[in-house]
Amino acid sequence: MTTPGPAAEAARAAFRAQLEAKGHVVENARAAAAELETALAAGVLSRTPALDRMLADLAVALDADTDAGEKLGAKSAEAARFILRAISRELDQA
Repeated sequence: MTTPGPAAEAARAAFRAQLEAKGHVVENARAAAAELETALAAGVLSRTPALDRMLADLAVALDADTDAGEKLGAKSAEAARFILRAISRELDQA
């Protein structure tokens, strides 16, 4: 069920705006995930099991290159894009 209200709509819009922001997709993904976690913790949006799984997958993808001691790379960026699009769709249910 979608969380109603202007705060929930603003949180969804802020997440989606961060996806379109200029800059490196991995850094944008980190910022978007942090904003989303803040909204979820504040109760502005409702957690769903799927959303929790996607956020966990995103965290793994974002840490993949840095754990290997590499610069932010294409693998993390492509995985982040894919997962962020899925999160954006799932936000309609959060």
